Amino acid sequence: MKALIIALLMVTSFNLFGQFEFVKDNYYRKGNWFIYWGWNRAAYNTSDIHFKGDNYDFTLENTIAKDRQSPFSVRTYFKPSSITIPQYNFRIGYFFNDHYNVSLGADHMKYVMQQDQIVKINGTISNTGPTYDGTYENDDIKLTEDFLKFEHTDGLNYENIEVRRFDVLFGRKFFSLAANEGLGFGLLVPRTNTTLLNNARYDEFHLAGYGFNAVLALNATFFKYFFIQSEWRGGFIHMPDIRTTMNESDKASQHFLFSQYNVVFGVNFRIPSKKAK
Repeated sequence: MKALIIALLMVTSFNLFGQFEFVKDNYYRKGNWFIYWGWNRAAYNTSDIHFKGDNYDFTLENTIAKDRQSPFSVRTYFKPSSITIPQYNFRIGYFFNDHYNVSLGADHMKYVMQQDQIVKINGTISNTGPTYDGTYENDDIKLTEDFLKFEHTDGLNYENIEVRRFDVLFGRKFFSLAANEGLGFGLLVPRTNTTLLNNARYDEFHLAGYGFNAVLALNATFFKYFFIQSEWRGGFIHMPDIRTTMNESDKASQHFLFSQYNVVFGVNFRIPSKKAK
């Protein structure tokens, strides 16, 4: 993913001022492409998480989780080898109409279950030792690290496709302000950092589920090429197949609502058609 994103950014930048044609007027966008990169902050509602394996089958109710954006530094946010560490948004799209575009994007969020919170637990745990073995019926449990660490920190990866409507609110030759809104659907491919009952964690990307979202955005375009965009995205995520440990039978499942605020920077461009001989 990192190599693909960097390659697309480099190719776009190289061609933008070379063989690519000028974009059309600020009001007319059919045939234009765009590409953007930016960062996000995310929030999640509480979630019931169901864990199932050879020695356990239990649910933690109303668990609290937060995002984890990286502290700002030029090295972390702009060095090619580390730009995918922060929570980021990448998208490339095409205007098939003056008002509508279709795009592919990657939303890299991070989901961190808060340690030491007290939640309700229901289910059974066996053959793990005297500390946690037992049958639980709406009991309180403190989520200490020796029991459970549960994070999608590399990350909560939402790979999605969107269709958006784009309307210019104000436009001049070198500047335009536009609103865009749309709907999207995608797949969740998290790399989950889970330590459960001292089992070795599964540390690979895994297709865990799906999601869908709505988006509202305000776009400021300068000199037809460059834009800054502020976005709000909200949606639903359902992951019925989360890998938790190296044991293939150990799984978790959860669903929750998310809200995301993004600031992104991008460019518009056109790919010229082949001239007839």
